Order: sequence, then C-alpha cells, then structure tokens
Amino acid sequence: MPIDDGLIGGIHVARVTRAEAAADLEQHDHEAFQASTIDALLRGSLAGDLTIAELLDHGDHGLGTRNLLDGELMVLDGEAWVALADGSVVRAAPDDRTPFAVVCRFTAEIEGPVGPGAFDTVTAQVDALAPPSAACLAVRIDARVERASLRSVPRQDQPDPTLADAIAAQVVWESGGFDAAIVGFRFPRDVDGLELPGWHLHLIADDRSVAGHVLDLEIARGRARVEIQDELHVEVPAGVAVGQVGYDAERVRRLEEMERD
Repeated sequence: MPIDDGLIGGIHVARVTRAEAAADLEQHDHEAFQASTIDALLRGSLAGDLTIAELLDHGDHGLGTRNLLDGELMVLDGEAWVALADGSVVRAAPDDRTPFAVVCRFTAEIEGPVGPGAFDTVTAQVDALAPPSAACLAVRIDARVERASLRSVPRQDQPDPTLADAIAAQVVWESGGFDAAIVGFRFPRDVDGLELPGWHLHLIADDRSVAGHVLDLEIARGRARVEIQDELHVEVPAGVAVGQVGYDAERVRRLEEMERD
C-alpha cells in the first residue's frame, strides 16, 4: 500500500511534506518523526535534504544515518552523534543532512530493570515491560555493557550506491567493559517498507569513546525507559520513490541479514 494517512500495524501513519513538518513543531506525546523510508534507502535514495538541525527540531531521541550512509547516527538528550567506520565518534554538524532517521521527543512512561543477558534476552525483557497492545516502542537503556558487537559503514561515494553495497563494506568491531546508553525503536512487521520491523538499536558509551549500530551485545545490568508511540509522521523528500508499505517476507529477510549479520 502507498503511504497515506491511516492505521498501519497498530500505529497511525501520516505522510507530511517538508513544509508541513517544519510548520508543526509543537510537542506531541507518543509521536515519532521520520525522514524518508527504509524502502527508499534500499532503492539507493541515500541523499536527503533534511539537516541535522531540522531533525533535532522534531525530537531529542532517535537514530539514523547521514547522507551517503556516512556513519551511524545516534540522537540522545537532544545531541546528535555519529559513529564513523574508523571507530571514532564525532558530533554531527548542524548542516549535515540525513537520508533516513527517526526521532521522538522522548518522555518515558514505563521503566524497569533489564539484564543480565544478550540482545534477544534484553529486548524480550523490554517487550515484557510494555502492554501487549503497544505496537511501536521508543526505548533508552542505560546499561553496563560487558560485550558489544557494533558496526558502521563507510561513506558511499561510488556511482549509484545502495544500502546493500554499504552493508557489504561494513566495519564490525567488538568492545566491552563500559557504561552506555542504548537508543532505538521497535516497530511492528506491517510497517515493513516504511521502517525496520522489530528492534533497531544504536549504542553510545557514556564517555563517547564507543558507538555504533548494535549487532549483538551482552549487558551485566541495565535500566530501560520506554515510551509507546501511537503516531509516525513521515517526511519523504521530493523526487524520492517511496515504494510499497506492507509485510514482504523476502524484504524482511534481506533487512534482517543486513541488520544483524
């Protein structure tokens, strides 16, 4: 289905223009804002027109990437950080642009302890904190990280790059023994094409020495804070093909391979 105002997977989704998004910056509880779609990224739309400064106008918590997939983006406490493929962590510049990101104004309404455990254990514990009716969750986990498998991707400067090309060139590293904030979202499978179904988490160490997209982790202990998201406003740049939204088993399989391998 195309993106129109309506209910998808238990979350109200509305497509907005850039002008409409810029004109509506009031605080809205339980509402996330997204730049473009995961399907557009898969199709090679890697150059967005939304600046990091504009993205932060819409939320203080989230994740994404920069244009040409130049690093993994984390938004935490209103600050935007980027994990580069060389392992360094830098502040995103206000005029950097993003082809894909999702943020919210994070106000936790549920919290509880999580860990010890690995990725699947911890995310299952967060799932259990929320009511079964909650389709989309925003989460922050402050944790003692014993081990983390993280990745970033190098800037894609070749002609007509795709997300698959970038993931093929990803850099993966292991780190551990630090305190960190883990930020991200859980979306239902029916938003496939629009977002990544399931859990999508990025991590940044408290001392900003380590960050990246989480492939796997092991925490000794942590505390999760959760906000239920009821609405998702999606701003798609002019000229970007959106594709179809709805569960596609093959597309989900490809995304899972790219996101957790």
